[in-house]
Formats: sequence, structure tokens, C-alpha cells
Amino acid sequence: MVVGNEHGLHARPAARLVGLVNGFDAVVTLTDLDNGKGPVDAGSLSMVATLNAQQGHRLRVGASGVAADAVLAAVEDLAAQNFGDAVVEKAAPSPGGSGLDVAIGPAVLAGAQVSLGDYVAGDNELGRLDEALATAGEQLDELRDNHGDIFAAHLALLGDRKVLDDVRASIAAGASAPAAWKQVYGELATAFEGLDDEYQRERAQDVRAVRDRVLRLLVGVTEVAPTDGILVVPELDAATAATLDATRIAGIAVRAAGTTGHGVIVARSRGIPLITGIGDVDVPPGAVVSFDARTGSFEVAPDEERVRATITEREGERAQAIADADLPATTRDGRTIDVLVNVGVVQDAVDARGADGSGLVRTEVLFGDRRTAPTVDEQVDAFRAIAQALGGKPITIRTWDIGGDKPLPFLPQDREANPFLGERGLRVFRRRPELLRDQLEAIRRTAAETPVHVMFPMVTTADEVAWALQELGPRDGLEVGIMVEVPAAALRVGSLATELDFVSIGTNDLTQYTTAADRTNAAVAPLADGLDPAVLQLIDHVVRNAGVRVAVCGDLASDPHAAVLLAALGVSELSAVGPQVPLVKAQLRQADLGRVDTAAVLAARDADQVRGLL
Repeated sequence: MVVGNEHGLHARPAARLVGLVNGFDAVVTLTDLDNGKGPVDAGSLSMVATLNAQQGHRLRVGASGVAADAVLAAVEDLAAQNFGDAVVEKAAPSPGGSGLDVAIGPAVLAGAQVSLGDYVAGDNELGRLDEALATAGEQLDELRDNHGDIFAAHLALLGDRKVLDDVRASIAAGASAPAAWKQVYGELATAFEGLDDEYQRERAQDVRAVRDRVLRLLVGVTEVAPTDGILVVPELDAATAATLDATRIAGIAVRAAGTTGHGVIVARSRGIPLITGIGDVDVPPGAVVSFDARTGSFEVAPDEERVRATITEREGERAQAIADADLPATTRDGRTIDVLVNVGVVQDAVDARGADGSGLVRTEVLFGDRRTAPTVDEQVDAFRAIAQALGGKPITIRTWDIGGDKPLPFLPQDREANPFLGERGLRVFRRRPELLRDQLEAIRRTAAETPVHVMFPMVTTADEVAWALQELGPRDGLEVGIMVEVPAAALRVGSLATELDFVSIGTNDLTQYTTAADRTNAAVAPLADGLDPAVLQLIDHVVRNAGVRVAVCGDLASDPHAAVLLAALGVSELSAVGPQVPLVKAQLRQADLGRVDTAAVLAARDADQVRGLL
């Protein structure tokens, strides 16, 4: 059989395979014919996942025992369904958070090693282990029911018979249950980290999560719910940001710097208070901590009365901003800036307060759970729903933006050594134009009913612009633009925009390409700062040379103070995450753009100096 999954036979599809195999009275093995690994026990998640079978790899399945024929047929059927990935389970969305940039609460540490402390081994270490496993299983069952399929993989890791045999053997040889568990699962995490596929390497996080869950039960450490305090994490992944209870968590403090990682963007879009770049400051578990993202401060044992007074003040600011959200964002010196909302799902448009439309409809997110391409009619229905939710205000639809860290399940891509510099955005559709043509037809049909703009992502050359316009065909009043995300596009924007109505700057990608710093890599994330003067100089160049309307739809537009700077540089349209729209508009109304010293900002030494000037 051939692996068809986008990320290969990783933890979740492997967990489904293991669960299936273990339901039969048979011994099943897998061999990867392309990488030469195996045969391995198909009833062990650790063995199957670390087989490292990638998309397109051929697997040989062997079986023996009473139910050999039946299990082979069942495995073949599961493989035909992409090992269950044909159905993508989603966590139920929770309401948004406070939307503030200040928070206080007890610290809840995640990602820290669980200490064995003064644990004393007893006469029944195997019994203690079984009791902890049973409790952990109950916890993960509940999490799976409430938050989806990722916790099915955790359950499979918890019950992995190969790993459990190793743990029990270590205990039988004299190790305590916690020591044996920690060693074996630590070695398994290391095995995942040694795989050559980045996505598979990241699954070591799942192994460590299961390891630490059982360790806490074994040594009697109570896990404080992240919903009751400030979650302190080494780095923030998108799955964690998406599944937190945004109505209860006080905030998130991220040790790694960087503001454009997907986890950070997801948390901010949900209105969760967040600060990044707190570094290696010592934070005792349960200690009261606070942060103010506006000033960049993080404190352990702060003056609680002062912090709560600041929270009250910011809550008042936010309440006033929401009350005035429908007023135009007209600055004190008379410029009106359109402030729009970024939309990934229809609910983003429904929840938006005060948005002047949508400056970015992320179609690859809107249809990102599809295993087959949406039809033209299905796309029209989704675009129409977004427009209706925004009261018929203009919406800007970005055509499929895939590649890098954004795969589309229905459009598999070849593996690339450097995907961020490979086939991304518009580049992909030079060889798959039929998918783009269907989308453009849906956009034209929607534009016949409501104001619609279309923009093409990841454009570098004038030839790409000409090709996109040729595929679009007659405009019939449809406004057309491109994303400016590549420094080359920013520098020659004048020649690219001659036949366009607007350009929209994607500051997330423009920042990482300008600074040569992968925004998903915590080691270099501090370099990927949207307020780096080099990035601002490119934005200034685009405004001065585009000859058309200039918008910003990257994360920088969601920062109220950065929004004022962008407007002072000449940007006329900003598209922000939903919770920030009222605050951006409020900050712009208070601003006198003529008093912003843009020359000093552009000549600044670094992003920190820019912040000081703002």
C-alpha cells in the first residue's frame, strides 16, 4: 500500500492504524520499502510512528495468526481512507478572551521537566504504574471527547505495548516507576527528534506531554488548569492556542521571542492576553506573575494593586473602543484609515466589531479541512456568507496561499529542502491552473452580488502578475491587487502595480524574508520583528512607489501603535485580527499623523529603538 497522508504516517494516523491492528487476533508488521526501515510491530505506536513513512512511501504489510486475512483487509481499507485523515476533527471553538494586553494570575508552567523530588520506591511499583496509567487514560478520554483527534494519539502513546514492556522490564530490574517511565519515554522523544522530517520531529512534543502527564500522577504533582492562571511556555504552538479556554485563561507568557508564529497569531485572534520574549526568567509554579505587553514588562510577585488598576483602565479603554467601533478611524489631522478584519472562517466575520470590511479572506484556511477541492458553488456560498456577515462591506479574497508551513490537503506538494523558498502561493498554480480558475470563477460570481476585491499571494515578478491577470480574464469592475511579501516585489512594486488597483503588504512573510529568519523557528524568532527598520524602509518604499492604494494585512496591522506608524507612512488600509479592530480604530482617532517622526523611525538602529520612539 502507498501512504497518501500529507505528513506521512505521523502520530494521529499511526494511532488509528495501531488501534485497528490491536483489535484483531493477529501479529501485524510494517516495512517501508522506500526508506528500508522495518519490519516493525504495527501494534506499537512508537514503532509505527518512528518508521518515518512519508507521503508516497510504499509499505509492505505482513500478518500472521487467526485473523490474519481479516486484519490485512481492514488495514487496506483504512489506508484507502488516508488512515482516517479524510475526516478532520476540530475542537469546538470557544468564545473569545478579554482582548487586553495586560494580565495577572498564578503561573502555570508548561514544558518544564517534572521533578522526581523525594519519591520513594515501594513494594508495588508496577501497581502504582498501572494506577497512574488508568487515571491518565481517563483524563485523555475526556480530552479526546472535548478537543479532538490529537488526544487519540496521546492515548495510543499511553498504551503503546512495546514502550510499556520496556518500562515494566526496567521496573522489574529495580528502577522506580517514575524513573523507568521518564527514561523510556524520554528516549522515545529523542527518537522522534532524530527523524529527518520536521513535522515528525515536532511529535516529540506529544511524547513529552504523555510522559509528563503520567509522571505527575506517579509523584503526586497536581496539574493546575491553564484556565485559572497565566500559562508560561517555552514556545506556543497553534494547537495549544486554539484549544485553551479563552474565556477563563488569564494570559500566556512565551519565553521565546517573536510575534509572527502561528500560535501567537491564533492566540491574539482569539483575544487571549499574550506577551512573548520573556526569556529565562525564573518563574516558580503557582507564583503570581503579571505582564504588560504594551510596555514589554513581565514581573514575578508584582504589585497586584497597581496591576489590577492597569487592567481596570485597559478594560475601560477597550469598552469605549467597542462602543465607538462603528465610527470611522479619522485621525486628528483629518485622515480616514479603513480598518478591516482578517477572516479565516465565517465566524471571524460574524464576530467582527466595527470592521470596514475584510482586507484578507484566507481561502486556504476557509477550506483547509477539505480532502477534496471545494466546488465553485461551495466557494461562492462561503464568500457570500462572509460578505453578508459584514453587512455587504467590501471583502478582499486572497487566492489559494499554500506552501511553506501551510499545506492544502487536497493539493499534495512534493517535499522541498527549503519550502519557504519554494513553491508557495501563486507559484504553485502555474502547474495547477484549474484550481485557481475555479476559485477565480467563484470570486467573479460573488463580485456580481457584493463588493469584492481579489489579490494574488507570493508574487515576485511582473511575468507572474501578467499571468494572474490573464487567468482572471475580464475584470467587470472587480478590483485586483497583489500581496507584497517578497523584498524583490517591494523594491520593484512600481513595475508590478501598473495594471493593479491596490497592493497589500503581508508583513509576516516580508519580515521573515527581509531578516532571513524563519518566523516558526524559536532560535531566530527575535530577528523576525515587524518593526525592524529594514522592514519599515521597504514598507515606506512601497507606499512611495506603488502608484496605487497600499494596504497592510500582516500581523503588524493588529498592533494599535504600529498601526499609527503605518498610517503615518502613508498606508491607507489596515486589516487586523477581529479583537484588535476596535482598539486599532480608537488609537488612530487619537493620533496626529503629522507629529509622527517617520524619518527618525526609518533611521532607527533596531526594532527596540523604534518601539521607544513610538
